[in-house]
Amino acid sequence: MNYENMAISVSQLNGYIKDKIADDENLNNILVKGEISNFKNHYTGHMYFTLKDEKSLIKCIMFKSYAERLEFVPRDGMKVFVVGGVSVFERDGVYQLYAKTMQEDGVGRLYKKYEELKQRLEEQGFFDKNHKKNIPQMPKVIGVLTSQTGSVIRDIINVSTRRNPNVYIRLFPVPVQGEGAAEKIADGIKFMNENKLADVLILARGGGSLEDLWPFNEEIVAHAIYNSEIPIISAVGHETDFSISDFVADLRAPTPSAAAELAVPDIYEVKQKINSYQNRLRLTLVKKVEIMKLRYEKCMSRRVFKEPYRDINDNYIKIDNLIKRLENIIKTKQKEEKTKYIELVSKLDTLSPLKTLTRGYSLVEQKGKIIKSKKDLKANDKIEIRFVDGKVEAGVL
Repeated sequence: MNYENMAISVSQLNGYIKDKIADDENLNNILVKGEISNFKNHYTGHMYFTLKDEKSLIKCIMFKSYAERLEFVPRDGMKVFVVGGVSVFERDGVYQLYAKTMQEDGVGRLYKKYEELKQRLEEQGFFDKNHKKNIPQMPKVIGVLTSQTGSVIRDIINVSTRRNPNVYIRLFPVPVQGEGAAEKIADGIKFMNENKLADVLILARGGGSLEDLWPFNEEIVAHAIYNSEIPIISAVGHETDFSISDFVADLRAPTPSAAAELAVPDIYEVKQKINSYQNRLRLTLVKKVEIMKLRYEKCMSRRVFKEPYRDINDNYIKIDNLIKRLENIIKTKQKEEKTKYIELVSKLDTLSPLKTLTRGYSLVEQKGKIIKSKKDLKANDKIEIRFVDGKVEAGVL
């Protein structure tokens, strides 16, 4: 028997099976439910993962063009609905599901509710940056609201005590998922505020699906965080998870461990900074003293300190010169005024009637009034005649 003519190649077999599957309309567009495992987000943008249930699994691939349309980041353990088609990868001889769309199991209703609440709270100012409080730089007591079991509280304690052994962790255990969890979380925040049990609060839980994280998307928790007088750091889920609590809180941390790092300063770094500041201050003071010393020496070398009376003596000389100038001005002024006085006296003397008397003239007066005309007199009037050397009385005949 000639097997060479009868046999087909592996490629032909895989191609034949691929064509058969491609002809099956039920496999071209199918909805599959399962849990993601072995998820890998390739650098090319393609997503590779396995979809499994309790009894079986199938390899899946979602090309970049479809992956870019996703509204969430897939991860291991997530239950999803996948729409796509089944085909054979001829090179490896395996069939796999080529995903076109993906949606979290039950996420549609919750995601819509989440978006509606987020939009409403944002419009009411719950996310306003002006309302957010500063995280204290050196808190003494860190309040933690989370489950009392699990890795979250252990991570927070380990990170906090490593950064500052003197910090005190006060745990208020609350359920972080399930019915009634939101109310207990809100009550815990209110209790910690009323009794002032912490300097800063960390609201934390590990990762999970949207259903698991839903208590932190409840409005009652948002109101409790907004009304808290104690600053709150929200660390809910993984780095890619965002809850309503993250937006309302004063600070969001990607993980519970990161929240502890944000809340508790590294005491060793603080000590190093203090030492650095002390050294800088010491050097600054030394430099300042040197500068002041140079200034002092420069000042003391000035003439005003070496010859303190020189300026005084110079001013004395200036005063003496000014006095001499003033005396000269006064003397000149006196001389000018005296000359004017003599000229005026000379003019006055020339015009004086008494001066006329020295030339042989006399004045006739009656009762102190000078008689200018004979009409002013009548017979028997008494008059006075003024001469240069005196008066005589006379009568009119």
